[in-house]
Amino acid sequence: MALEGRRGLGRGLSALMGEAEAVASAPGAGGPREIPIELIARNPDQPRTDFAEAELEELAQSIRQRGVLQPILLRPYPGKAGEYQIVAGERRWRAAQRAGLGVLPAVVRELDDRQTLELALIENLQREDLNALEEATAFASLMTLSGGTQEDVAQAIGKSRSHVANTLRLLQLPGEVQALVRTGSLTAGHARTLIGAAEPLALAGEIIERGLSVRGAEALARKAAASGAARPARRKSTDTLALERDLSERLGLPVQITDKDGKGEIRIRYADLEQLDDLCRRLTR
Repeated sequence: MALEGRRGLGRGLSALMGEAEAVASAPGAGGPREIPIELIARNPDQPRTDFAEAELEELAQSIRQRGVLQPILLRPYPGKAGEYQIVAGERRWRAAQRAGLGVLPAVVRELDDRQTLELALIENLQREDLNALEEATAFASLMTLSGGTQEDVAQAIGKSRSHVANTLRLLQLPGEVQALVRTGSLTAGHARTLIGAAEPLALAGEIIERGLSVRGAEALARKAAASGAARPARRKSTDTLALERDLSERLGLPVQITDKDGKGEIRIRYADLEQLDDLCRRLTR
């Protein structure tokens, strides 16, 4: 994308943010209005996908006592007359439902898909609400919608190009390792050392189990690469790998399956007692 297009992306975003804030604070017509909560739906392309249970409950309790203090930002739902889609404020919307509210204060603006994603991304980045995988997915979506480059995205969101590039690299990891980053079991720095590794899930489990630093994880990945070059790795069946991936994503922890002639074992790695407690809750739910 040309420099002119990059400037337009950033300038349009700033204008939208300023306009939304101005409208939200303006009295009378054009300001926030009460929207029935059942007419509001989340945006499936919203960058943030993980919401901490404790934080949601805390916000719901605050809303029960004081109401919603800041309006959320909506746009008319594309293709659904009379309904609205969340641009910014999904966490408040979720907490308001828990609190039993029937209506929600909101500002409604006409926004296209790219503007919607930009605003949602900026709001979450400003509040540092996104984990590294959510950030990477949002960057990729923004590049697709705008037809822009990593540099364009960096300019629009106020981050360095290297940050955008390094974050996007996480999408090269298999889904089960990405799940560990989403849940916080593995940091983005640790995860990047596994890009291109022959068995990234097994290495991730070892990093978590041993509590390795990023430098230690790099050394482990180098050692595994050298060992793999010296001897061929035992291959697992496609079905076994798919099952490992599915279980890892559902449990949020690295899962390894050893199978021989229909017999074997399932190994689940956890890093601390909090992860163990969460695993027990998931298994007994």
